[in-house]
Amino acid sequence: MGTQAAELFTEIDKLRAQLLNNVEVITDCQRVDEEISHREILTHIENIILGIVTSLSKGEAPVLTLPNRSSWANVSFDSAIGLQMSSGASVSVIRSDCPSSVTKFAQILKILSVIYRLVQRNSYATKRDIYYNNTQLFGSQTAVDSIVDDISCMLKVPRRSLHVLATSKGFIAGDLRYIEEDGTRIDCHSSSAAVAVSSNIGGIKNIVSSAKFVLIVEKDATFQRLLDDDFCTKLSPCIIITGKGMPDVNSRLMVRKLWDTLHIPIFALVDADPHGIEIMCIYKYGSVAMSFEAHSLTVPSVMWLGLLPSDLQRLRVPEDALIPLTKRDESKLSSLLKRPYLTSQPDWQKEMELMQQTRVKAEIQSLAAIAPDFLTSIYLPNKLRYGGWI
Repeated sequence: MGTQAAELFTEIDKLRAQLLNNVEVITDCQRVDEEISHREILTHIENIILGIVTSLSKGEAPVLTLPNRSSWANVSFDSAIGLQMSSGASVSVIRSDCPSSVTKFAQILKILSVIYRLVQRNSYATKRDIYYNNTQLFGSQTAVDSIVDDISCMLKVPRRSLHVLATSKGFIAGDLRYIEEDGTRIDCHSSSAAVAVSSNIGGIKNIVSSAKFVLIVEKDATFQRLLDDDFCTKLSPCIIITGKGMPDVNSRLMVRKLWDTLHIPIFALVDADPHGIEIMCIYKYGSVAMSFEAHSLTVPSVMWLGLLPSDLQRLRVPEDALIPLTKRDESKLSSLLKRPYLTSQPDWQKEMELMQQTRVKAEIQSLAAIAPDFLTSIYLPNKLRYGGWI
């Protein structure tokens, strides 16, 4: 397989050389000191509490000010970083004397007190632990998740530095070994099953891999198919990872960690539909809601490997495997085409405009209509061999 493997990776090696030419510039732009001291975080929280006490001492109703994490007006686009929150972002004011916001005010204070104790003791808790700490106050896990991100944004501190972890939903497999913060050795190649993405990406150390590339897979079903077909062995060495649809923060942190450590090409395999394209854009450019942490979450070098709308025509995917775009799809596609990062991706624009014209979409599984093993035996090897990414 030596010559075959060398041929397979020729275009990938060329791409890596191009990426490495830019890597010094990019990493210098993105270098941020994430190891914020415990004392700094405690001081941040103490200052917020001091502000509340000062307001009370003056007979005023205390308020908390949170940057608005849902507005496109609050983000700017930098091709080396992705979507990042602007310094003059608009804010939401959470008042303690307003019936519509008093509960959120109390929830923020409660979570700040939990974070303060965690940082003091140098211990960690999951967002789920925090929810069960006072289910009556929080009402739902979603409320806790959102407030933890609000606090991270308000304090301008990465979530890991707050000592709050989230349970991961992603999986990873392939040529990769590392040590977790607690000393557990993880070998992603040793079992036929995938390994769950760590809940503490920042604590991972001693990453060892000979992988030539990382493949982000949108859906768990496709990821499992690649595992079943022994894709990582056939195209070894490589790493495959899935966030099981819309990625959680840990899956995004893991992809970024792999890029920072290995500096190898990262490809995305998503459905040829607006939802798949949006998921790929989140890995590459980030999201509005998490734009305050863009430096540690985005990987602007991600390439679109498939499924491309032009592939549907080129491969003559049977018509009964194609799905008409819904009104919602068309609206999402129009919205994506207006995103600031699309101007720097003319090839992506062409593919999306083709989808608009043909008014059809397709799942990765549609390739099975050509042949059951078409994805793993023909489509992906040829794409990687001949540089079929954009």
